[in-house]
Amino acid sequence: MLILNIGQLVTPQGTQALKGHAMRQLSVVHNAYVKIEHDTISEIGPMHKLPKAQETFDAQGGVVIPGLIDPHTHAVFYGTREEEFLARCQGEKYGKGILTTVERVRAASEDQLYEFSKRFLFEMARLGTTTVEIKSGYGLDTENELKLLRVIKKLKETLPIEVVPTFCGAHAVPAGVERSQYVREIIEKMLPRVRDEHLAEFGDVFCEQGFFSVTESREILNACHRAGLALKMHADELSPLGGAELAAELGAVSADHLLHISPQGIEALKRAGVVAVLLPGTAFSLNAPYAPARTMIDSGLAVALGTDFNPGTCLLYSMFFMIALAVLKMQMTVEEALTAATLNAAAAVCRAQSAGSIEPGKRADLVVLDLENYRQIPYFIGHEGRFVRAVIAAGHMIYPPR
Repeated sequence: MLILNIGQLVTPQGTQALKGHAMRQLSVVHNAYVKIEHDTISEIGPMHKLPKAQETFDAQGGVVIPGLIDPHTHAVFYGTREEEFLARCQGEKYGKGILTTVERVRAASEDQLYEFSKRFLFEMARLGTTTVEIKSGYGLDTENELKLLRVIKKLKETLPIEVVPTFCGAHAVPAGVERSQYVREIIEKMLPRVRDEHLAEFGDVFCEQGFFSVTESREILNACHRAGLALKMHADELSPLGGAELAAELGAVSADHLLHISPQGIEALKRAGVVAVLLPGTAFSLNAPYAPARTMIDSGLAVALGTDFNPGTCLLYSMFFMIALAVLKMQMTVEEALTAATLNAAAAVCRAQSAGSIEPGKRADLVVLDLENYRQIPYFIGHEGRFVRAVIAAGHMIYPPR
């Protein structure tokens, strides 16, 4: 396939996360084409050197960017929590939060979970997301956590986009179970099954007051490591508990949320090379302070963006909206935000070698935009349903369907 008549071909470059002000370094090629062979980008060049091809797609002078990568979601769940959302908007407390979704997930079959979640994931793909990480965490017992991971596996096998599975049994403590007993269940019962059935690439813990302490998180994450899982963390979302420092200590791939990260936490992540995954949709939905992205980038951190798509605190799944929020609310430049949503997000799910940029040899994940230039991306807030013209994942045109 040839994508031709590209007005601007815009991409970060490299096979690892860009740090600090290097996040602003985008390659911008005007009047270009991209040649795709099978699932791989084989050639990039100017239109006057256009090769022949049987299959073409005319970008009509628009912008082409890498497929967007969402490195943090809870996209497999069942049911909605609109009453909780509306009560929170009025400053009221309502319901049981995560445990509400846990009850509904436990009552649902694998087929129900698959069908309910699939529709959201197809819409994500329609809006340019070509790689998505999905966590378990709404089962909170061995059989239901495994059920969620099996659904994620089925989505990985059947969706046209890349799915990255994460085990997050340590998302909360289930009702009626002692904390220490539940930690033992995660370590002694869940993780051996996850390992033996090859159901996850990452292990994640919600390290926060009222959820899992730093000590408990360290014990669980060390067990995840022994089970062969790479590490992620929900860190310092509600308070500066020291989650970022723990992520650095354990060599996690990413530390996520970080709304209340301390200066010591920023320095620890920088020294350890941990990607900071920021989720501005959650702050937006909760009317909470945003993560200090500007400070992090100016300090030399590699920052990525994700949606945190989930039924309770962020029912947002558009990575374009995250880019807009990053620019509008976190003082990131559009170049930094685009890098954060592509190459750095790829690094946050160990995919930077194969995805996250438009370069020969990488997987052919691209988004064609009906825009005059890439700097319009955050300007047209909420317009992505109009300006996304085409989405290509692993060399296949998944939108519009052919």
